Amino acid sequence: MSENTTRLVVGPFNRVEGDLEVRLDIADGAVRAAYVSSPLFRGFERILEGRDPRDALVIAPRICGICSVSQSHAAALALAELQGLAPTRNGRRATNLMVATENVADHLTHFHVFFMPDFARAAYAGRPWFGAVERGFKAARGHSVTRALATRASLLHVMGLLAGRWPHTLALQPGGVSRSADPRDQMRLLATLSAARAALEEHLFAGPLEEVEALSSVAELEAWAHGRGGDFALFLAIAADLGLDRLGRAYDRFLSYGAYPGDEGRLYRAGTFADGRPGPLQVEAITEDHSFARMEGREAPHAPFEGSTFPDAADETGYTWCKAPRLAGLPFETGALARQVVDGHPLARDLVAREGASVRARVVGRLLETARTLRVMAAWVRELEPAAPWCAQGELPAAGRAFGLTEAARGALGHWLVVEKGRIARYQIIAPTTWNFSPRDAAGVPGPLEAALVGAPVAPGETAPVSVQHIVRAFDPCMVCTVH
Repeated sequence: MSENTTRLVVGPFNRVEGDLEVRLDIADGAVRAAYVSSPLFRGFERILEGRDPRDALVIAPRICGICSVSQSHAAALALAELQGLAPTRNGRRATNLMVATENVADHLTHFHVFFMPDFARAAYAGRPWFGAVERGFKAARGHSVTRALATRASLLHVMGLLAGRWPHTLALQPGGVSRSADPRDQMRLLATLSAARAALEEHLFAGPLEEVEALSSVAELEAWAHGRGGDFALFLAIAADLGLDRLGRAYDRFLSYGAYPGDEGRLYRAGTFADGRPGPLQVEAITEDHSFARMEGREAPHAPFEGSTFPDAADETGYTWCKAPRLAGLPFETGALARQVVDGHPLARDLVAREGASVRARVVGRLLETARTLRVMAAWVRELEPAAPWCAQGELPAAGRAFGLTEAARGALGHWLVVEKGRIARYQIIAPTTWNFSPRDAAGVPGPLEAALVGAPVAPGETAPVSVQHIVRAFDPCMVCTVH
C-alpha cells in the first residue's frame, strides 16, 4: 500500500442477510482495491457428510431462512439425478410455483426493504426526489415499504397452499412434490396471484406487467418512465440524478443455470454471456479456488465433486470463509440481471451493452424479472391437474454422484453430491453470493464485487461510503448462503 493510499474497513453491513465486511484501499478520492470478507463460517457441507442422502432435503433448506426453497430444490434435483428420476408434470409445475414465489418475494424485499431505504438518508436531503423517497421508504415507516411487505405476505400464501409451510418446507421431493392441490386450491392460488399482480401494477410499476416485459431498450425504458408514478419510475429518476448507470460495473460476464423448466424448455434459458456473446453452460468447467479462502486445499482449484470444506483458522493468507468459484478459470456474475441477459431479453441486453452491469442495470434486471415471472405464474396454476400424479418414486443407489442446479433470487445455485456405501461422502454447495462475493483466486483476479467496487467515489471523512453501500446492495447479497 503506497503512502497516498488509506485503508478503510466497512462493516458489518445493515440490511444484508448475514455477516459482511469490506476492506477498501482508497486513493485520490476513489476505491483502488477491495477485499470482500465473509467473516462467519457455518459449514453445512460438513454437517451433511456421513448422513443418509435424503437428509439433505431436511438440512440443506436450513442454510437460509429467506431462500430455503431454492436450497431444497437444488438438493431435490441432485437426488433425482442420482436416482435417474424425472418429476411428474404436476410436481414440476408446483415446484416452479414455489421457487418463483420465493424469488419474487425476495425481489420485493430487496428493492423495498434493503435497497431503496439508502436514498432516504439525510445526506440526500437536497435532492428533488428526496421527499418522495422519505415518505415511501423511510425504514419501517414508509408507505411503499409497508405496502410491499403486505403484498409479500399475501404472495407467500402460495407457499401455505403448495408447500404446507415456509421456510424449510419438506414438500419438494426428487420426484415432484409431497402435497397435491385440488380445484379449490387452484382458485385460491389464482386469487392470491391476481391480488399480488394488482398491487404491483398499481404501486411498483404503475402499469401492466406486459408493458414492462415489452420494453426492448434503454430509450424505451426511459420514455416509459417519464412522467409516470410508481416506485420503479422513482428509482429510475434517482438513478439518472446520481449516475447509478456509471457505478458498480464488474466484468460483464454472466452465468445462469436456467430457471423454471416446462414442456418446451425453460422460461429462462441456461448459459453464459461474455464479451458481448452468448455461450453454452459448461458445468464441468466450474472449479473452486481456495487461495484466499481460510480453507485447506490451496494447492490447486477443485472441481466441486472433488471439493472439500476444511476450515483453517490459522491461515494468514486467506481473508474470507468464502471460496472463489470460477468457470473456465474466470469469475462470473450471477443474479436476476444475469438471467435476463443470458435469456436474451432485449432490455437487459441493451442495458449491458450501454453501461455494463451497473447498479442501475442490476436493479432494473430484478424488477424486469419480477414482472416477467409473476405474469406467467397464473398459467402454471391453470396447468395443474389435480387428478394426475404429483410425485414419482425411485430407489437411491448405494453409490454414485450427481448435481442439482437451480436459480435462486440471487442467481446460480448448485449442489454437488457424492454417495458411497449409502451415505453422503461429499457434499459441495456453490451459492449465488459465493460467485458474486468471491475473493481473489490463485492468479490474483478479484471476484465480481471486488472488481465492481474499484473506482467507487469516496468523499473525505466518509466511513461508510454511500457509493459502496449502493454497489454492495445492488447485488442483493445473502452471506449465510455464501458460507453455508
